[in-house]
Amino acid sequence: MKTVLAFGDSLTFGTNAATLLRHAYEDRWPSALEAGLTGRARVIAEGLGGRTTMFDDYSTAADRNGARVLPTLLATHTPLDAVVIMLGSNDLKPFICGKVSAIAVGMRRLVQIVQTHPYDMGGTVPAVIIVAPPHCGPSDNPDGLPVMDRSIEEWRKLASVYAKVAQDNGAYFFDASTVATPSRVDGVHLDGPNTRAIGVALVLIVEKALGL
Repeated sequence: MKTVLAFGDSLTFGTNAATLLRHAYEDRWPSALEAGLTGRARVIAEGLGGRTTMFDDYSTAADRNGARVLPTLLATHTPLDAVVIMLGSNDLKPFICGKVSAIAVGMRRLVQIVQTHPYDMGGTVPAVIIVAPPHCGPSDNPDGLPVMDRSIEEWRKLASVYAKVAQDNGAYFFDASTVATPSRVDGVHLDGPNTRAIGVALVLIVEKALGL
């Protein structure tokens, strides 16, 4: 059986827009992806709210720097056949980064980490699938979690710059905004159907990456 690592932030963790609690297991996109792979691969979910590509965020207790933690996760879960990376939403917070030009560098660094990691135990270099997160949008709830001044205009540039990172570094690419739209509760997180839709849409791409 093949093994896939799903590496991301609260959208991979499965944060429910309405409650800010976690979606039921079956509603998280890594679970939907695994179900769609019908026993041919297992999907390990490594999602953490607030995670960035390569930037520090000292406002929380856990380490949110994806580039720093990814090597440990690669070693923890080896052997891996594919790594799906969906990050960038938190990088867009102005106090963290806010510009897609720098975020593209962060994503490229993550791809390089996967491709150059010293795999042992017979592990080979896994395929990489870069996923651009769904676009942020307006919120109908003034008391809900704010978009935190993240630029919708900058957010919409992520897909094109990520597609180029994928092309330049031998990775696969998928734009999650083609299948999922954030809830208007907070403009960032997803409801159950939109979260599942990402996993369902990724099945064909992951099948191709795994040679299934």
